Amino acid sequence: MGYVDSDYAGCKDTRRSMEGSVFIVAGEPVLWACKHQATVALLTVEVEYMGFSQATTQAIWLAKFFDEIGLLMTAPIHIYADNMGSIANTVNRKNYRRMKHIDVKYHFTKEHVELGMVVFKYTPSNKNLADLFTKPLSWDALQNIITNLGLTPRKMNTPV
Repeated sequence: MGYVDSDYAGCKDTRRSMEGSVFIVAGEPVLWACKHQATVALLTVEVEYMGFSQATTQAIWLAKFFDEIGLLMTAPIHIYADNMGSIANTVNRKNYRRMKHIDVKYHFTKEHVELGMVVFKYTPSNKNLADLFTKPLSWDALQNIITNLGLTPRKMNTPV
C-alpha cells in the first residue's frame, strides 16, 4: 500500500507545491519520494492529482520489481490520499471542463486506475503517512508517522 500527499503552493518564492509519497510492504517503508512539482497548480485538487501521477508511476515500478523477483501481485496497489476531489477524479470517466487544463501526463493516473493497477482510497490528513514529505509537522505528529512507518523515534537529546 502507499500514501500520497501534496501541499498547495508551499514554496513562497515560486508557489510550486511539494508532493510526497511512501509505499509500505510487509509493514515496512520500501519506497518513498518528495519533490517540488514541475509547474504551478491553480487548485488544491490539481496539486493532489499531479501528486497522484508520481505515486502511480512509483506503484507501477514497484509492481514490475515484484514481478521480476517472482512475487506476482494479484490485487491492485491501494494508495491512500486525503483529497476526496482528486480521488473522485481518478474514477470519473468524464474530463470536465474545469480539469481540461491539467496536462495529459497527469491523466496517466486515471488510465491506470481503469486498468485496475492502482486504487486510490481516502484517509484523513492526520493519518496520511506522506505528510512527512510535504509540510512541517508538530513533534507529536512526526512521532506518530515515524511509529506508523515502523521506524523507531529517537529521543530529542540522544546523539546520533
